[in-house]
Amino acid sequence: MYADRPNRTGGFNPGSLGIALLVNGAVIGALFFAAPKLLPFTPPDGPLITYVPYPPPPPPEPVPPTDPLVRQQPRPAPRPDAPIPLVPTSTDSGFAVTPDPLPVTPPIGVEGSGTGTVAVDPPKPAPVFVQPGIDPRYAADFQPSYPSEERRAEREGRVVVRVLVGIDGRVKQVERVSATTDTFYRATLDRALAKWRFKPATRDGVPVEAWRSMALTFVLQN
Repeated sequence: MYADRPNRTGGFNPGSLGIALLVNGAVIGALFFAAPKLLPFTPPDGPLITYVPYPPPPPPEPVPPTDPLVRQQPRPAPRPDAPIPLVPTSTDSGFAVTPDPLPVTPPIGVEGSGTGTVAVDPPKPAPVFVQPGIDPRYAADFQPSYPSEERRAEREGRVVVRVLVGIDGRVKQVERVSATTDTFYRATLDRALAKWRFKPATRDGVPVEAWRSMALTFVLQN
């Protein structure tokens, strides 16, 4: 039994070939009409000039101010190994504050952050001073003799003197403070240098020279 030859698989089909040719022709036509239009190249009459774009010019430098007070010199950059100066900082209170102050060492004898405590000797007491005193053995010799001319004039008087008593108790110097008359003062001066004896002044038990005031009164007796 044999089948029809035109219907066998893989046989030649004229209809398919025509369809393929039609599709290919449509594609080629579309490409032909879609291609860009190329114009013929016409060489220029003169030489070709090529333009190279230059970079834009730099901006102008800033003009320094004309006022010398406003003009500022550029500060050089600090070196990396240069020490950093300590600049006092002004505060509201008007004082200058310096960073990193040095440590304060407490005074000797005061407890603080030092290595220890130093004992301080207590203050010494003030020296004991004793003024010159009248030696009772010579108390009767202190009153000078009444001057005769003052007695005849029936005049009484008063004399105040300052005497410098030496370490032996004797009077070394006499200074006049006041006197009724020169006669009364001369009588007192002579008696002080010749007869007055004192217990010397002492400072912490040691005899020293010192001044003492003396007042004498001359009174007439009936």
